[in-house]
Amino acid sequence: MTITPTAPATSEIDLFSDETLGVNDDAVFAQLRELAPVVYLPKNDAYAITRYDDVRDALANTDVFSSSGVAFNPQMNEVLKGTSLAADPPEHGKLRAVLTDNLSPRALRPLRTVINDKADEMVRDLFSRETFDGMADLAVAFPVSIVLDLIGVQGDLREKILPWGEAAFNLLGPMNQRAQDSFPTAGELFTWTHEEMRGVDLAEGSIGRAIWEAAERGEISHESFGYIVHQILAAGMDTTITTIGNCLVLLGENPEQYAKLREDPTLASSAMAEVIRLRTPAPVFGRKALADVEVAGTLIPAGSQVALCYGSANMDPRKFDDPETFDVTRNPVDHLGFGYGVHGCAGQGLAKLEIQALLLAMTQHVESFAIGEVAARLNNFTRPYASIEVTDIVLAQG
Repeated sequence: MTITPTAPATSEIDLFSDETLGVNDDAVFAQLRELAPVVYLPKNDAYAITRYDDVRDALANTDVFSSSGVAFNPQMNEVLKGTSLAADPPEHGKLRAVLTDNLSPRALRPLRTVINDKADEMVRDLFSRETFDGMADLAVAFPVSIVLDLIGVQGDLREKILPWGEAAFNLLGPMNQRAQDSFPTAGELFTWTHEEMRGVDLAEGSIGRAIWEAAERGEISHESFGYIVHQILAAGMDTTITTIGNCLVLLGENPEQYAKLREDPTLASSAMAEVIRLRTPAPVFGRKALADVEVAGTLIPAGSQVALCYGSANMDPRKFDDPETFDVTRNPVDHLGFGYGVHGCAGQGLAKLEIQALLLAMTQHVESFAIGEVAARLNNFTRPYASIEVTDIVLAQG
């Protein structure tokens, strides 16, 4: 079939500029989304797909929209070859199998009690204080401890994992100054996971140790072992950290919504989905167009870099009524914050366990709280806070 080329809408917006990479980039996405369903961005040399239905359709069409372009620079796409993140079917299924087996609901079931108990202890401790940093003390500390124990990381290495992961995520954007500055730190993570890490480095009974033993038995390659551990670290920490921070800010700034959650704790799952919809932790993913493709009447030429704007899709009024309103009862289970299709987030089961455990612990122990000063930390891929002041804490009685 011959596709008649149409001139795309264009915008001088840079998806990865300091001005865009704030905690709330809704205004940028709204501008692009209302301009056109597909917008060419010369500063990123990318075609941005901005509306819900089109983003979801592109995620489902792996024959055309290839994950070989998941990063916005060729160097990182080359590094990611051989990972499930950057692979397309049928290779993707083989690479992802071990990862999903170890992060499936069945595999994670034994962790549920551990996660719930740790969440309860941390919430009781932190909210008994006059104030605390919701980012460092809770959003970072909780998932980092869970994931590092899950993998079996021990000793001094535990202090290095978070900066390693943040640097690696910077490299998924274009090769701007932020990415260039992150290369040495991200390289340390790659060197450890792919060259230095051994099974004896990981705690007995951990998932990391089990994956190593699978490599020793010949079930997977030793190269795959490094990739899988690398991906569990990525899947289990940075976006979860960002979402926990977003939960604190949105619930603290919307006390009537927190009151609804306290009144009905079964809304924890719905509240989490609404936070991810409203503040998508990783709002832009890359793809490469393998063939000429028409999206909403606009031609995207073969070989083009594509930007799938999850954050814009999740705020599309064509899909979600009154999308700018935070409503813990909305339950937007079809949000795209975890992706869609074969590349849906492999770590979402663990993320859900962690986030819901914290929300439930808060409903039990905290009547109300407020948010003071917040500061953003710029990253090419995620949208984390640097700090969140939690204050005006009132503990639940009884």
